[in-house]
Amino acid sequence: MSDDKPLRDHLLALLHEGHAHADFDTTVADLAPEHRGIRPKGAPHSAWQLLEHLRLAQSDILEFSRDPKHVSPKWPEGYWPQDPAPPNEKAWDESLAAFRRDNQALRDLVADPKSDLYTPFPWGKGQTLLREALLAADHNSYHLGQLVLVRRLLGAWKEG
Repeated sequence: MSDDKPLRDHLLALLHEGHAHADFDTTVADLAPEHRGIRPKGAPHSAWQLLEHLRLAQSDILEFSRDPKHVSPKWPEGYWPQDPAPPNEKAWDESLAAFRRDNQALRDLVADPKSDLYTPFPWGKGQTLLREALLAADHNSYHLGQLVLVRRLLGAWKEG
């Protein structure tokens, strides 16, 4: 097998580091509880809804990639919370922790040289671990950008 470590390293960076965009930790850092449930004018989602969507979608991608019996949530209701505000501060913190935990698990899967990046999963429709890692990175980047915009609209984002 060819040495795919450089590809794995690039995937790991896409899944965790910011590079051309804000990373997860920077994007969610120090967002005051009073801002988490507000949908700013012109924005379809609150910070809470975006965080939960990020968590739910990434969890689905991870579980699909490692569990042939995984059943994805129903679209769209299984991926988006109805309420714009978290039920409490603990829910916000738990969502942050779950996102970070699943992101680490996905990175661990990608980093493991025993994980085949290229062979389609027997339980899928042609999806590979490479495709799922790229999907997670792309999806996270898109919605983190939305979260930055929500924070800007709320006056809760510091450029830097």
